[in-house]
Amino acid sequence: METNQSPISNLQSPEWPHVTVQLPIYNEMYVAKRIIAAAVKLDYPADRLQIQVTDDSTDETREIVHREVERWQAQGVNISHLHRTDRSGYKAGALQAAMPEAMGEFIAIFDADFVPPPDFLRRTLPHFLDECSPSLGDLANRPTDSNEKVAFVQARWGHLNRDYSWLTYLQSLAIDGHFMVEQFARSRAGFWFNFNGTAGVWRRAAMEDAGGWTADTLTEDLDLSYRAYLRGWHGRYLRDLVVPGEIPPSFSGFRKQQHRWARGSLECARKLAPQVWRAPIPFRQKFQATLHLAGYTVHLLLLLLTLIYPLVALFTARYPHLSTLYGFAYLFALTSIAPTLFFVIGQQQLGRWRWRQLPKILAISVVGSGLMLNTVRAAWQIWRQPDGV
Repeated sequence: METNQSPISNLQSPEWPHVTVQLPIYNEMYVAKRIIAAAVKLDYPADRLQIQVTDDSTDETREIVHREVERWQAQGVNISHLHRTDRSGYKAGALQAAMPEAMGEFIAIFDADFVPPPDFLRRTLPHFLDECSPSLGDLANRPTDSNEKVAFVQARWGHLNRDYSWLTYLQSLAIDGHFMVEQFARSRAGFWFNFNGTAGVWRRAAMEDAGGWTADTLTEDLDLSYRAYLRGWHGRYLRDLVVPGEIPPSFSGFRKQQHRWARGSLECARKLAPQVWRAPIPFRQKFQATLHLAGYTVHLLLLLLTLIYPLVALFTARYPHLSTLYGFAYLFALTSIAPTLFFVIGQQQLGRWRWRQLPKILAISVVGSGLMLNTVRAAWQIWRQPDGV
């Protein structure tokens, strides 16, 4: 695995910028105390750190958060509990509602089921600042990049419960592939990639310039990332900075998560792809951005291929001169090996690849294919609700 270290700055305390850490929580009583404690333990000058717990909970999580916030406030920590009774906009709405009270020039965001390491801010913030050279490791470095135009810095997701069950292990393979291959390749090639909703930091000026959080898609992170790119900002990805999080342990949770991501991505494609093609950027950027936004359409194509296979077999049997059609269908079928290679490369990059993993990698490929109806349902919902969520 190539090692690309994100820097730990030697800036003195008065030089560090003000940072607001936002912790969006909704009915997560079992992890609320843990994420608050992790935020408090961040190694950063106390006079320049603010913590906001944006809480839309309707269960006892609210009381747990309230007690924890009061406990840390009594110890001098700048932390506040922002509770809403109206969940308008969901996570995006909660984050946007907290912005007027945020004092930071930079906004770090952690979902409740993640645990940031104490040095997280010291390793991410230098990538926004002039003192950090653009030549420093695992960035989307291009000669024209400047730190002042960095909108967000994204860390890699790790896993707190990878070995909990076969399902969590399979999901970890998919997440590793996304971060070790997909996000890394996009960032290194200078293509657009997205903030992943947690384990990252935003420059507040970039957020405001892009229009802030909006709730017209289910993937507000992808939406804001692309709107920032369209305004001339860019992101940086730190592959070697890992923030572990919990993986959905149940299949219903996994399916709901995948449905949300699929629907949100397709909503962003409908909303943003026309803007991408009108933007004054190179064709290769437009093409790759479109493929990125429309990535979940592969499930729609897979369903179409599944449906036409019997017809192709029938016609080629009845009309031998059409056998070329079967050859094309066979060629398309060979592309099914791509996800397997994707997951294998992800594990190789992590130094974890063993041949005994192959059955599990094949299993996650099958599970992914089985989600095509999930994506079809998401596409149908978008078609039925053309004005957004």
